[in-house]
Amino acid sequence: MKAITLKNVKKEYPGCSVPAVDNLSLEVAEGEILTLLGPSGCGKTTTLRLIAGFERPDQGSIALAGRIVTGPGRWIPPEKRKVGMVFQDYALLPHLTVGENIALGLKKETRGRKVMEMTALVNLQGLENRYPHELSGGQQQRVALARALAHNPVVVLLDEPFSNLDTDLRNYMRREVAKIIKAAGTTAVFVTHDLKDALAVSDRVAVIKDGRLEQVGSPVDIYRHPETEFVATFVGKSTILDGVIGPDGLSVKTAIGTIPCAHTHNHRPGRQVKVSIRPDSFELDPAGDIWGTIKETIYGGNEIEAVLEARTTNGPVDLQVHIHPEEYIREGTELRFHVLPEFVAVIDL
Repeated sequence: MKAITLKNVKKEYPGCSVPAVDNLSLEVAEGEILTLLGPSGCGKTTTLRLIAGFERPDQGSIALAGRIVTGPGRWIPPEKRKVGMVFQDYALLPHLTVGENIALGLKKETRGRKVMEMTALVNLQGLENRYPHELSGGQQQRVALARALAHNPVVVLLDEPFSNLDTDLRNYMRREVAKIIKAAGTTAVFVTHDLKDALAVSDRVAVIKDGRLEQVGSPVDIYRHPETEFVATFVGKSTILDGVIGPDGLSVKTAIGTIPCAHTHNHRPGRQVKVSIRPDSFELDPAGDIWGTIKETIYGGNEIEAVLEARTTNGPVDLQVHIHPEEYIREGTELRFHVLPEFVAVIDL
């Protein structure tokens, strides 16, 4: 059984030229962590609110654990959907202790046991009598998650859960929250516009643009094998080139040469396409047939991000490349590369 099923869901707001959610169909398996990833205004938070029941769709249906909660002639209010919610600002009540916040809405006879279970799950034992202002941002987040999990929800929904945390704490809480959700055996849907959040916590990622689902897949598939130009450029950096499928079907002829492609596709030889080449695919090679001059560099510690102005018969082409930090690279350096096929993807025109 699927934990969540959305079928042809649409939501429009008055005065908006495009739907907030446009004919969206999506399934989430039990125990899965799915992230809705996209830019601001793409419809991901609206999708979350539709699942929670805070908004009603204009068409389509939503089912939770096999039960239709939204559909033609059917409406189940939020409080009866068995959905846990972790808001961006955590929404903890400041006048209540950690234990009291977690116990909100629980039956009196189960409160003590549940608070003990939840504080143990989120590693907050001994802090039950503290107030939210006495906690760190990460601890507040864990209280909000414990409160959401205490009701044994069908699914937990998390709206930009890491946006208020500094970088170090954010990295830690990504791992911590994912670990807690997996330990609880709960299905979760995250909303974020941050690529690192999505890649770090997700079993699968659903990329959304203008209310439509662009691609859904594992973090590895989304990064290595983008299916659209938007996914290729939003989920990390990528060089997009026009090309033609080669006679063997395993390469693409482009302005910078014939590019090998390890990922399978359905295009016949001679078909005009676009090709996405991740920076990771360009490897330094003194004998490489792709060569040019470095225009820009950003030193990132574990790698150098650079823009190579490659020389071609059709004029210069800018390529996004990654270079090992041990190399001494500066603007004006001339370099040669070859392409590794693992991070090359064919995209429809």
